[in-house]
Amino acid sequence: MAGGGTSIRKYVGALKDSTTVSIAKVNSDYKQLDIAIVKATNHVERPAKEKYIRDIFMHLNSGRARADVAYCIRALARRLSKTRNWAVALKTLIVIHRALREVDPSFRDELISYGRSSGQMLHMSYFKDDSSPDAWDHSAWIRNYALFLEERLESFRVLNYDVELDPLGTRDVDTTGLLAQLPALSQLLFRLISCQPHGSSSYNTIIQHALSMVATESVRIQTAINDGILNLVDKFFDMHRDDAIRALDIYKKALKQAGQLSGFYETCKTIHIGRDEKLLTIEQVWFQSSGLFVYFHCCSYVCKLADCLSITHAASRVILASHGRLCERCSPCFKKSGCTGNRVQQKTRRGRSINSTTSSSSINFRERTRTRAGYKSHA
Repeated sequence: MAGGGTSIRKYVGALKDSTTVSIAKVNSDYKQLDIAIVKATNHVERPAKEKYIRDIFMHLNSGRARADVAYCIRALARRLSKTRNWAVALKTLIVIHRALREVDPSFRDELISYGRSSGQMLHMSYFKDDSSPDAWDHSAWIRNYALFLEERLESFRVLNYDVELDPLGTRDVDTTGLLAQLPALSQLLFRLISCQPHGSSSYNTIIQHALSMVATESVRIQTAINDGILNLVDKFFDMHRDDAIRALDIYKKALKQAGQLSGFYETCKTIHIGRDEKLLTIEQVWFQSSGLFVYFHCCSYVCKLADCLSITHAASRVILASHGRLCERCSPCFKKSGCTGNRVQQKTRRGRSINSTTSSSSINFRERTRTRAGYKSHA
């Protein structure tokens, strides 16, 4: 019965595709484009043929009018909003993702504009294909994939550059820019890690095709975060106190996400994703071109940075609570660095007297805390 139901669904899907192509041949002003979109996003549960994707991209190159690009986006959006089939939805998202990576930036600009005006381009939170258990698993992955693509567009609004094209964009940013850009990159990485497949989705060929693109982009996103963190640590001792607290939180979250990304890479290796792209391990990405290995991988450095902010011993433990396996070493690190409860309380009292007179002014930590934190410039 189940096999018969699957055959019927495939037949109905093929009939829908054939009907849509026939309508496009008669009624469409963009006949070739509409036919290419239908054939590149059909119901067949295999990756689309490259020729149809190239036909779509031909209408998106730099020599085309913006009206052509806008029409293509509307056609893809219509295809995405009407379908309840996981293969059609996923193949449509793949076309959008590849276009963001491979064609003229005008496509990205028009896509952002369309999303703002319609509010529904990549909003697939309620998408589901419950025709089979596998389709249900695939639907969950598709929702996460759509969220990643949506976050990719949102991050461009904050960063004002495409991290895929310029992963070194955080290298020379000032403090204000870093405090805005690093959370955006962190959120993008969060959405990327959420694309880790589970169940039958891990072995679906179309999902693996999309995952290979996601995994490739993870290296560039992590490189941007890596450079931004190095830049942030270098500026830490010259920040306003409030900015320094935000920087410490960003630093802490980056350490946590490094472990999560490592798990994502392990899953990719298990299902043989990323061999052609030669994905770096998280240690290689995180510490490349960096002389701060001992500090970036040790709780004691975070303890010392927290101590420099004159926060309480208890609050320091809260800051370290999300480090997972690392937090088991917190107590030895506190003892080794001399961060006893009494000493921290004394520093806190001194910190309060300082803060009472400099609540909104810059607190220069360099002279009185650089040595205490064991900081060494990586320049």
